[in-house]
Amino acid sequence: MDYTNLIAGSWENTSDGCANVNPSDIPDVIGMAALSETADMDRAVASARTAAADWAQATPQMRFDVLDFIGSEILARQAELGQLLSREEGKTLPEGIGEAARAGQIFKFFAGECLRQTGDRLASVRPGVEVDVTRAPVGVVGLITPWNFPIAIPAWKIAPALAYGNAVVLKPAELTPGCAWALAEIISRSGLPEGVFNIVFGKGASVGQHLVDHPDVDAVSFTGSVPTGRAIAAACAKTLKKVQLEMGGKNPMVVLDDADLDLAVAACLNGAFFSTGQRCTASSRLIVTEGIHDRFVAALTTAMQGLKVGNALEAGIQMGPVVDARQLEQNLSYLKIAADEGGTVIGGERLTLAQEGFYMAPALVSETSNDMRINREEVFGPVASVLRARDYDEALALANDSAFGLSAGICTTSLKQASHFKANAEAGMVMVNLPTAGVDYHVPFGGSKGSSYGAREQGSYAAEFYTRVKTAYTLP
Repeated sequence: MDYTNLIAGSWENTSDGCANVNPSDIPDVIGMAALSETADMDRAVASARTAAADWAQATPQMRFDVLDFIGSEILARQAELGQLLSREEGKTLPEGIGEAARAGQIFKFFAGECLRQTGDRLASVRPGVEVDVTRAPVGVVGLITPWNFPIAIPAWKIAPALAYGNAVVLKPAELTPGCAWALAEIISRSGLPEGVFNIVFGKGASVGQHLVDHPDVDAVSFTGSVPTGRAIAAACAKTLKKVQLEMGGKNPMVVLDDADLDLAVAACLNGAFFSTGQRCTASSRLIVTEGIHDRFVAALTTAMQGLKVGNALEAGIQMGPVVDARQLEQNLSYLKIAADEGGTVIGGERLTLAQEGFYMAPALVSETSNDMRINREEVFGPVASVLRARDYDEALALANDSAFGLSAGICTTSLKQASHFKANAEAGMVMVNLPTAGVDYHVPFGGSKGSSYGAREQGSYAAEFYTRVKTAYTLP
């Protein structure tokens, strides 16, 4: 299977390609993705620029029909798309199918948003003058998406961009080209005019950077690492592009003495280890108060060690492989650093299974302090650390002592503590008695501090990034 660029409505291959490898079964090469050059990106941006004006004038019904078609086909093919996702990224099959379904739901939601766009008509302070406040498309939007949610994240960027009348150039992650291509193929048959949506595969350092720097791109939305996000923000500032960044997380889950132990263990097991911990919202710091600490660590260790690790496509598997060799090496290196700094590492060994893959056991690091690297830096794997806190006040202070602020959670039966935590946790999203990972598609997504920059993603709040406010005055 060749994953080719879509530029101005035509599928185009390149002379070089990059293998799409199954992390559950390394000899299984799923396909070859185009390795584009900057000239390919230039043509994609030019195509989007040419198509942008007409699409900006498209009727709400036309936009609805396009997005509804895309969402309907994704939902109809969710099992097929979910299998592809699990094969190329390593999520378990139920997780892969669930993500594919979420992508369909996102397009359906934004199809509705096409018909729900609103504005304001106001009286001017000057007699007889009318004021209209409306939203206009930004223009050409460059989208750069990560490998860990290879269909959902492209969906939650593409869908609002199109719904609000923008033209799009997508540069998907190199590790997971299959889902992005499958989504692009559906979009290509949706009735969308040629050139409104374009996809260019290739290296982030070359074609991705060229997309960010391109003078004909009006806005850039990026999800990925903090260093890359900071570099993109600096580059966009030079040309005054709008920029939206979703970056890392070092998300705390506070477990208080009064918590339901079984519920807390289940929430932390899900948040830390499902999707192989490869979620920016994963519960990576478990902050546990004295009275429940030892019982919690023992119970979570038992639950963690009971997880069935294996080929993502096999029935009954609860945790798939790490996405690639480099990520696996990074995970293992952080566990060594944690042990060298005095932590007690439980699990985390490299696994050799029947099929050759990037497998590791989930890991818990106990007896840590918040100044250790395992608690300061994002690992992005099935690794969680435990911090001991004297009481709620210290737990809250530890939770907020981070350069990140994406998601935070608390397990407690106290309404007072839960309410205080919701108000005082320095995070964009707060969960009470729920995993820190797992969000809805119709409400805003994003964080504070080093986790996010710019307008929120998802839900009706997506309009803040994908549109510009226009104020018009009329003297009838």
